Formats: sequence, C-alpha cells, structure tokens
Amino acid sequence: MPENSLFDHITLVLHQPRFAENIGASARAAWNMGLSHLIVVNPEDTDWERMTKLSTHMARGLLEKMKTFSSLAEALAPFQYIVGTTARLGGQRKEIIGPSQAARKIQSLDRQNRIAVLFGPENRGLSNEELRFCHCTVHIPTVSASSLNLAQAVLILSYEIFLAHQTPPFRIADCGLPNEEKSTLRSPETVEPASLVPRPSSFDFSNSEIRNPQPAIPLASSFELEGMYRHLSEALQMMDFLDKQNPELWMMSLRRFFSRIGLYSNEVRMIRGVCRQLKWFIGRYRPGPDQLRTPNSEP
Repeated sequence: MPENSLFDHITLVLHQPRFAENIGASARAAWNMGLSHLIVVNPEDTDWERMTKLSTHMARGLLEKMKTFSSLAEALAPFQYIVGTTARLGGQRKEIIGPSQAARKIQSLDRQNRIAVLFGPENRGLSNEELRFCHCTVHIPTVSASSLNLAQAVLILSYEIFLAHQTPPFRIADCGLPNEEKSTLRSPETVEPASLVPRPSSFDFSNSEIRNPQPAIPLASSFELEGMYRHLSEALQMMDFLDKQNPELWMMSLRRFFSRIGLYSNEVRMIRGVCRQLKWFIGRYRPGPDQLRTPNSEP
C-alpha cells in the first residue's frame, strides 16, 4: 500500500469498535483518502476474514500494521493533538466544531505533531470521560438521525482532511490526469510544513520582519498533559478550590482552556513545577487538627 508522507503524522483511533466489518470499512475509507495509520482500542471483534471482506485488498496493508491497545489513555499517550467525535450535543459538550473546521485545524499544525482522530463505539459514541483527552470535538451535522455508521464518519473526516491539505484547492478537472499534468495536488517534497497553531493575538505582525524565527516544536503529548491535569487537580483540591466530590466538573473548563491555546512540553513542566510548590507550601503551612502552623511558628 502506498503511503502518503503528507498524512504520515495522522492516525485514526477506533475506541471499542463492535464489529470487524466496521473496522475493515473504516480502514478502506481512510486508505482512499491517503491515511495509513490505524489504532483500535478494546475491539470486540477483529476477525481477519470479516475485516478484509470490507477493507478489500486495497486497504489490507493498513489492517496488517494496525495496532491494538487495551487502554485508551495508553493508545493516546504519544499524540500531541487529539480530535474527538460526537453525535450528541449539549451538556458538557461545548465548543463543538464541524468536519471542515477540524480538518483546517489539523492542517495548520506542524507535521512534527502526532495527531489522532478518535471515534467511539457504534452503539454509544464517546463518553464525556473519553472526550476529556481531546483538544477539540467534531460533530457531523445530519438532517434526521444524528449518528452515522462508523465507516461513514471516518470517510467524511478523512475526506475533509484530504481536502484541507490540497494547495491550491483540489479540482475535479484534474481527476484522471497523469501525475505530471496535475497542477493542484500538494507535494510534500516541495511544500514547507504548515506553521504551528498560532496563539490568539490582537497584534498584526504581517509587516514585521522576523530576523530569528524559532524552529517548529511539537506540542505536549497526551501523556504529558494527563500528568499535568492530575497534578493540577491535586493542588487545587488541597487549596479547597475544587469540589472534592466532583473535581472533574470544574477541571473540564481548564481542559478546554489549555486545549484551546495548546501547550508545549516546557510549559507543561512549568505548570507542574507550580503545582509541586503549591502542594509543598500547603502541606507545610496548612492548619493541622490541633494547631495553626505559620511560617513564623516554632517547630
């Protein structure tokens, strides 16, 4: 199976898929759009014959190198940017974007960032707990039934990702032409990688001269972020800032904030350093059961 280096940093992740046929059909949909990496987490059925029946011979290579994990956290740990999908709206599912907007977000990231596009099980989709790993959440609008077949959803997202990476935009007129005559498809060998997602700014740097541009660096991985969120939750609970009965409710707002701005590894380490200092300070000077200890108290 030919691999497209333009999409080599993008992986489809199917969480708890129920049917082998849907895994195969999803693999074919991804392969048709140039995506060549697939992860399945806790699949109910991975019967090879039924998977390959729907993938056909074209996407067999994708299935042959498919990786399987038992833990979603473990599967997502190395990724710097995670796109989740949902058919349901409302409640804690805020800041939902459409497929084309998600694809443009992916295209804007430097290819040093490993990107995961996460799909939930066919019968229920992703839970709020599972969506907390995601930097953004995508909803595919429909007219009647809100949910799509898994492979249909994979195809729509993969197609939008394919379109977003075409420079200039893809033209139907080029279909069927020999490769040397196509003027529209983006060449990964000649096109510079897209810049990292810009931080929100009210300044216009369009006329600024950048004398010493910084090299592109990847965002913090899911593993790094989850460690930071645990550390932050512990520190805020020690300060009695979070509701100890339901700390995740408020932490979801923090997750959305940090996902929106995008953190680098050194920034995660800095935040964890602040958390360590807070925990040390609170542990040393917090009132005990029998007395109030202060910085000036005698030991």
